[in-house]
Amino acid sequence: MTINIPNSLTLGRILLTPLFVIFLLKNLLSFALLVFTIAAISDALDGLFARYFNQHTEFGAYLDPIADKLLLASAFVSLAILKIVPGWLTVIVISRDILILLGVTIFAMTDINFDVRPSIASKCTTVAQLSTVFLVLLNPKLPHFYMIQWSLYWLTAGLTIISGLHYIYIGMNIIQDVSENNQSQK
Repeated sequence: MTINIPNSLTLGRILLTPLFVIFLLKNLLSFALLVFTIAAISDALDGLFARYFNQHTEFGAYLDPIADKLLLASAFVSLAILKIVPGWLTVIVISRDILILLGVTIFAMTDINFDVRPSIASKCTTVAQLSTVFLVLLNPKLPHFYMIQWSLYWLTAGLTIISGLHYIYIGMNIIQDVSENNQSQK
């Protein structure tokens, strides 16, 4: 396991998640917003350092999506409990994450090798989810903010569903390829 700058930033994001949830549950939304913003910036920076300074590691490839899912799942569940975001949106976000984890678990249990790479749909979904959490915590006092907020909810839900379906498609193709390779080897 290599601990470099990107992996350190990812570990920092994981450690910030409980603090973020504590601030949320104590209704300290300004502090929660600050911690969430720091965590989101660390997500962008770890990718930047990994790419531009060639500091990719296998450990980081697994840890980064775990950190993202931990932060975002914690945010959506906490915000739904506090009735700040709608429960249906949280169900969609969590269901996609469970689906992805289930797929990874099945592949691991059946010794199916796969690359851990987020798709474009997944990256857009992460941006939408981060933006949703950031915007509801910022809670700007703008006219018609309600419409902007609900548009973002629907955009986030749509992208999350598209991303989930895309991962199902990728997973089914991997399973089909493995099955065809096993048939040709017999």
